[in-house]
Amino acid sequence: MDPRPRVARPLFRLAIDGEDITQRLEDRLESLTLTDNRGFEADQLDLTLLDHDGRLALPRRGVKLSLSLGWSDSGLVDKGTYLVDEVEHSGSPDKLTLRARSADLRAGLTTQREHSYHRQTVGAIVRTVAARNQLQPVLGEGLADEQIEHLDQTNESDANLLTRLAQQCDAIATVKADRLLFCRAGQAATATGDPLPTVTITRASGDSHRFTFADRDAYSAVTAYYHDGKAARKRAITVNGKGATSGKGTNPSSDSVRVLRHTYATKATATRAAKAEWERLQRGVAQFALTLAQGRPDLFPETPVTVAGFKSEIDGEGWLVVRVVHALGGGGFTTALELELRPIAEV
Repeated sequence: MDPRPRVARPLFRLAIDGEDITQRLEDRLESLTLTDNRGFEADQLDLTLLDHDGRLALPRRGVKLSLSLGWSDSGLVDKGTYLVDEVEHSGSPDKLTLRARSADLRAGLTTQREHSYHRQTVGAIVRTVAARNQLQPVLGEGLADEQIEHLDQTNESDANLLTRLAQQCDAIATVKADRLLFCRAGQAATATGDPLPTVTITRASGDSHRFTFADRDAYSAVTAYYHDGKAARKRAITVNGKGATSGKGTNPSSDSVRVLRHTYATKATATRAAKAEWERLQRGVAQFALTLAQGRPDLFPETPVTVAGFKSEIDGEGWLVVRVVHALGGGGFTTALELELRPIAEV
């Protein structure tokens, strides 16, 4: 009996239009990179295959690639389905490169439309968009009943409309597994709407890291303007860590105040936008990137994370994954993470 411990091997499974082609590609795979993005930025799968014997067929654009990643001791994790939109053959040595983007971002979401939403809730708007794209809406806690005075969709795609609405609410809009998810940044949830457990990552798991910190006081407040119909003038609403204050001003009182360019239709809309921008600024003051020497296929954007073994200022914060890059190739299977601070209420 061999006394040596078994070393886990990285695994992948690829299917093209439902047909498993893993065995045919195992000895040909030079590199596989999966970039998992936040929001409506399309996820991307890049494959480079060796074609030294010229036996690889060029796939047609639009075919579906399904991918799973994992380890021999823990099994595979489904990483979704992607549509091939770019095929490249190069040499020598001869190689075939495929680039595919997430199939969840369906055509209807990117089609420009004309529509207006007047005195509707966030939940009603999200459900309307979900219904016309054959998606199941999943709304984060506390968002569904927020009132939107007026929202125009003018030569604008549903994806862009939802992104704009999400920015106003400091939320994230995305499509996963035929579900339209609309939740607050840091209100982490699975594709079914269930809360995500917090993942702990130790320095021993990492191969490299980079932490950057910007002064929290770079901006002391955020100001948004709105049109006061009764007074027929433009007014300001300013938000900082102490709350929101109103004013008549047309210019910020300090160079450290972030001013939103858009003039909003109502005070409520301006306040919501200013609060959302203030929260984004707070999360953006610190960023943390690290590469895991042993890939974690279970990690994806919006996963809450705590870390240990770094500086106390890093370990003491709650983090949120905003971008994941899984890489499989000659260097093994690694996962690179980009993280930002979680909203204080979520830590």
